[in-house]
Amino acid sequence: AALTPLQIGLATIAVLWVCTIANFGGARITGQISSVTVWGVIIPVVGLCIIGWFWFSPSMYVASWNPHHVPFFSAVGSSIAMTLWAFLGLESACANADVVENPEKNVPIAVLGGTLGAAVIYIVSTNVIAGIVPNMDLANSTAPFGLAFAQMFTPAVGKVIMALMVMSCCGSLLGWQFTIAQVFKSSADEGYFPKVFSRVTKVDAPVQGMLIIVIIQTGLSLMTISPSLNSQFNVLVNLAVVTNIIPYILSMAALVIIQKMANVPSSKAKVANFVAFVGAMYSFYALYSSGEEAMLYGSIVTFLGWTLYGLVSPRFELKNKHG
Repeated sequence: AALTPLQIGLATIAVLWVCTIANFGGARITGQISSVTVWGVIIPVVGLCIIGWFWFSPSMYVASWNPHHVPFFSAVGSSIAMTLWAFLGLESACANADVVENPEKNVPIAVLGGTLGAAVIYIVSTNVIAGIVPNMDLANSTAPFGLAFAQMFTPAVGKVIMALMVMSCCGSLLGWQFTIAQVFKSSADEGYFPKVFSRVTKVDAPVQGMLIIVIIQTGLSLMTISPSLNSQFNVLVNLAVVTNIIPYILSMAALVIIQKMANVPSSKAKVANFVAFVGAMYSFYALYSSGEEAMLYGSIVTFLGWTLYGLVSPRFELKNKHG
């Protein structure tokens, strides 16, 4: 039986709390669990990229390419938020640098290697699946990979794949809950957030901060309950993309002065500045394409953040002035 919107919301809240509590054991436990759950996405996605071509139908793929004949730029604009959502968190390795061995070497490798690897897998898997499952079935499915494997083999195999993907999503959420808490802890250590976020247990886990964060997430989950899971997901995707793009743009705008302060050679700086400019233009287009509602709520969140920073910034200005 299908779940009601309220049941979906309550199930979401339950998963949030379970994944948060699982982080109470610290980074070591989180890493061990994530190293297992990641196979839940590697096996089906990489497997589909390799063996899916044996079930690939060129005619089905062509029919699925643009079934509604949407103009090119409109189609790109409609998909840009989802594309960015897939790559949100590429900087999360930087946020966890304090608990990473040899961060100067391993963090850049994780960020660049993970992003490029994910891009290749996303492109191949989404293209091959479009030639296996009819377009309308994909559009109406909340578990497209399970549907693809059910089409290739049997419904039982599809259910196993869905279970693996659920396991992977829980592992991913586990890592995200830890990462968010680490970001708040680092900010609190610098004085940007209340000291409660800096407090850690004997295993170096910011448990109090995690609890505050999951309570806020619980409230957001209740506020975004929608008649369908897809509708709820799309609302959260657009809001998350907008709120993440703004710091991306600010970071790219600051790149010029950062490179000057670091005495980066002019030849390298020009390349980085060009890439940052292209990224900024793409980000502005993504903001425009996210829709009025996402821009409205994203702006409110951003302005609230700036207001809070305005309240705490005098202490840093005075510290720098007297330092």
